[in-house]
Amino acid sequence: MSTPYPFTAIVGQDDLRLGLLLNAVSPAVGGVLVRGEKGTAKSTAVRALAALMPEIAAVAGCRFSCDPGAPDPACPDGPHETGTGVSRPARTVELPVGASEDRLVGALDIERALSEGVKAFEPGLLADAHRGILYVDEVNLLHDHLVDLLLDAAAMGASYVEREGVSVRHAARFLLVGTMNPEEGELRPQLLDRFGLTVEVAASRETDLRVEVVRRRLAYDDDPAGFAARWADEEAALRERIVAARALLPRVVLGDGVLRQIAATCAAFEVDGMRADIVMARTATALAAWAGREEVVADDVRQAALLALPHRRRRNPFDAPGLDEDKLDEALQDAADGDGGGDDDPDPDGPGGGGVPPQGGGPDDGGRDTDGPDAGGADAPGPEQTGSGDAPPPGGGGEQQPVRAGEPFRTKMLSVPGLGEGAAGRRSRARTEHGRTTGSRRPEGALTKLHLAATVQAAAPHQRARGRSGRGLVVRRDDLRQATREGREGNLVLFVVDASGSMAARQRMSAVKGAVMSLLLDAYQRRDKVGLVTFRGKDAEVVLPPTSSVDAAAARLETLPTGGRTPLAAGLLKAHDVLRVERLRDPSRRALLVVVTDGRATGGVDPVALAARAGRLHASEGTASVVVDCESGIVRLGLAAQLARDLGGSAVTLDELRADSIAGLVKDITAAGRAA
Repeated sequence: MSTPYPFTAIVGQDDLRLGLLLNAVSPAVGGVLVRGEKGTAKSTAVRALAALMPEIAAVAGCRFSCDPGAPDPACPDGPHETGTGVSRPARTVELPVGASEDRLVGALDIERALSEGVKAFEPGLLADAHRGILYVDEVNLLHDHLVDLLLDAAAMGASYVEREGVSVRHAARFLLVGTMNPEEGELRPQLLDRFGLTVEVAASRETDLRVEVVRRRLAYDDDPAGFAARWADEEAALRERIVAARALLPRVVLGDGVLRQIAATCAAFEVDGMRADIVMARTATALAAWAGREEVVADDVRQAALLALPHRRRRNPFDAPGLDEDKLDEALQDAADGDGGGDDDPDPDGPGGGGVPPQGGGPDDGGRDTDGPDAGGADAPGPEQTGSGDAPPPGGGGEQQPVRAGEPFRTKMLSVPGLGEGAAGRRSRARTEHGRTTGSRRPEGALTKLHLAATVQAAAPHQRARGRSGRGLVVRRDDLRQATREGREGNLVLFVVDASGSMAARQRMSAVKGAVMSLLLDAYQRRDKVGLVTFRGKDAEVVLPPTSSVDAAAARLETLPTGGRTPLAAGLLKAHDVLRVERLRDPSRRALLVVVTDGRATGGVDPVALAARAGRLHASEGTASVVVDCESGIVRLGLAAQLARDLGGSAVTLDELRADSIAGLVKDITAAGRAA
């Protein structure tokens, strides 16, 4: 077994280490989500934590790690008698991104369950992680149904497997740790809320710290055992501190004044529900125990808020997690004053002089209130209020500064016609593992979803030949039938946005960006991948290759400049190249092409004919498409509608899109697909 990197040898990353240690002291905090760029020791720190966890006593031979002092009466391997058990290290179990549902929760032997009536259960990763650590790297890339199962088990402390009337339940209490790179896509806000704490990590920009990181890593790679031995004393001291904090935790007092500060803080930041209050209370208690105190103070509440609230402040996927510390201090002080006094003003460095640095802010924030009501909301100044240069120069030949997007609005669903087999999502119809049952088939591999009626129907004609004499049904492997189900898939939504001079009027481009932003928000909610191609001047550019990070697409859209000629054909051909590559990478994920343009084409020889040929190229390959017609003015040329016909798709005006009047779009796309 390889020697893990010592936890105490990690350089910097104070928030990350504190969040993990608080969960080690009090698993009831609810786990920690570690967000940050690649190469910032996220996985290293989580794996290193396992070596610090105290050993546990478990019932000998129990596959579910029952505590011998209080064995689970419902344990599938039980019942167990109370005893001493055996000591072993707490496990760290890693959940792979591509794991199946059966691998996570366990699997029943359906054949034995039907024919013998026994619960032959093979435990999954949730059972292995009981009383240990469950680590999910790239948790944002897990399928939604796996994340739901995982977080439900973490919340209830138990895992339930229900299959065709056969039920198995076992305890599943673990320290849940997830890591993710936000550039690869976000978790849904309601799932973010199920993690107790969140920490943001980033590589240090200080030369000396970076040098020390490299020096220690090279020393570890050259001699892992020797490097770990040099940190053995620090590891032992930290392990003893965790044990001492755990022992002190039940004696920590959470006073009424502190509870009022917690409630007032959560109310001031308008977090949804009551989970934030409970997590803050548990975190503040763990902080007091970690500091060796038997009473929670205001500094503990402040630090708990910095760990427990940032990810609960998000209202939509384009909001950056973070917390305004000035507002936090004001809420804490108001609660203390309202309670008739209280602790002194919180020390901005936190307890012990080693507080949590600002999360979601930095030296470039310039004191802005990033969480206030004017931070990009409906009251923010629109593009028509942003100063000079509101109109493009004559002819639209010069580059214009980026304009802000208009207010996003709700759109009706666009979908790809037909029945797909792509990744689970919420847009187009597809054959999936989850959804309504539409039929049955013979299983090609392991049986995952039994179609009971079809199985009984297949086995019934052979009962006499198989010598059935009792009430039980004699079932063979060949009788089993897999249920086929229909649900929804996520698609690749590729936006092709006209950024030429003809689109450069500031109010007009603001409306265009607002429409695209609305469609991006819809793509986020439907778990799509998105890409962004723009065309202006002489060529087209892939501004954002296909990604699951919808907020990255929104950020690129905000900074999009406009001006120059309109190489429409180049934009369509660039989109064709992107789709061709994506079909090779992920053949099962179908694409929806959304072209945002007024239909004009300029530059080169016969640009309109070139654009028509590029459109027919997409149509010949069956790509579903929608053209958002941005043409304005009294005289309309209808070029966008003609482009939609060339693409084999449908067109909708920008006004219709903003007015939420696109109910017929799905029918139009479906009809166009059938006609093709």
